[in-house]
Amino acid sequence: MPRSAHRLRSALRTAGAGAAVLLALSGCSASGSSASGTGEDGPSGTVTVFAAASLTESFTTLGERFEKEHPGTEVTFNFGGSDTLAAGISGGAPADVFAAASTGTMKLVTDEGHTAGSPSTFVRNRLEIATLPGNPHGIGSLKDLTAPGLKVVLCDSTVPCGSAARTALTAAGVELTPVSYEQDVRSALTKVELKEADAAVVYRTDVRAAGDKVEGVEFPESAEAVNDYPIARLENAPNPTAAKAFVALVKSPEGRKVLTGAGFLAP
Repeated sequence: MPRSAHRLRSALRTAGAGAAVLLALSGCSASGSSASGTGEDGPSGTVTVFAAASLTESFTTLGERFEKEHPGTEVTFNFGGSDTLAAGISGGAPADVFAAASTGTMKLVTDEGHTAGSPSTFVRNRLEIATLPGNPHGIGSLKDLTAPGLKVVLCDSTVPCGSAARTALTAAGVELTPVSYEQDVRSALTKVELKEADAAVVYRTDVRAAGDKVEGVEFPESAEAVNDYPIARLENAPNPTAAKAFVALVKSPEGRKVLTGAGFLAP
């Protein structure tokens, strides 16, 4: 599949538009894009993956690899805030796989009986401060984020990156009032990339993915707020065979290499 098509599918976001997402996904299902099936030599058809925004680059790479290894398959992604994705699954959005950025968010789905079997942690992630290139404000710690006039962005506390940031700030004894709360980690990072904010507390994997658009600053309290990322096949998956195969790829040595190469930690 051309990378441009992946970008189109990966652009689907659920934050602030849950109903629209459900409608769009339902329409895709009705048109046959969620067709399930098992070819003689393995999985076939479309597998729909709901995944935390911080997994965008890694999962896009794995999706392309999956399609290459299993001709006749197509992987579509819905990247966004884990809490919003969980709400979509609970609301009946057709999906085969869910990969969340925290065990707490995954529990919302498992408690309602939406997962097939027990979710398993496949990677971990920790926070960094994303600053403008060259770190012009000389930010070296969480305490520095309280400097007068500094525009700081955080993820909303309802999503894993926001919850982790709150834990780290508490550990540092820092009280911070951001200029905005964002619905997922990518939205927070984008504020810095566009120079609409001076800094944001995000995952180090997102800092790495941004390249020279931002500069990352490590801080010791991030060790107090490491997030486990669980993945699970969904109970009502339209394509359970392909879902099982995709989860297997993510958890395989090949998948682990892609993820750790992006900065994720082994579980």
